[in-house]
Amino acid sequence: MTEEIIIAGFGGQGVLSMGKILAYSAIMQNQEVSWMPSYGPEMRGGTANVTVILSDERISSPYLKIVDTAIILNQQSMDKFEESVKPGGVLIYDPNGITAHPSRTDINIFQIDGTKLASEMGNKKIFNMIILGGYLKVKPVVKLENVIEGLKKSISERYHNLIPLNVEAITMGMNNIVPYKVQEAIFQN
Repeated sequence: MTEEIIIAGFGGQGVLSMGKILAYSAIMQNQEVSWMPSYGPEMRGGTANVTVILSDERISSPYLKIVDTAIILNQQSMDKFEESVKPGGVLIYDPNGITAHPSRTDINIFQIDGTKLASEMGNKKIFNMIILGGYLKVKPVVKLENVIEGLKKSISERYHNLIPLNVEAITMGMNNIVPYKVQEAIFQN
C-alpha cells in the first residue's frame, strides 16, 4: 500500500502539523514515510502545503506531480492542486472561502465544513484535526491509536492535556464528511 497525499491551505490552518501527525502515525505502524513541507516566507496567512507519502515499501522520491489524495483548504490551493489528483483519486475540501468548487467527475470528492465545526466546538485551533478525521473516514490509512501516538510525538508535552479534545475533533470530522456530487452542484447553481 502506498498513499500519496498533498495537504494545502493557508499558513496557520495547521496544514504542516496535520501532515506531521499523519507521518508520525504511519511510523507507529512501521510504514515508510516522507514528509515534505512547502511554504512562503509570509507563513501565517500565506499559502502552505505539505506532501506526505505513506508506504509499505521504500519511497524513491518525496516529489510528486500527481497524488492519490488532495486535502484542499483554500481557493488558491484548489486552483493549483485539483488537477494533480489521479483519476479515481480523492479530493477532500472545506467549502469555507471556496468560490470555485471542484468540477472533476473522474475523482471522488468529499466536503467537510471544518471551519464551522471547529467554531461549534468552541476552538478554531482544532480545525485541522476535524479535517484529518474526515480524511481518515474516507481513507483509513492509519489507526486511531497511532494517530494519538502521532499527536503525542508532534505536539509539545505541555499541550498533551489537549489530546482528548483533538481526538474528539477527529471523531467529529469522521462523522461529518459528506460526498460532493459535481453533477448535482452544477444543476443547483
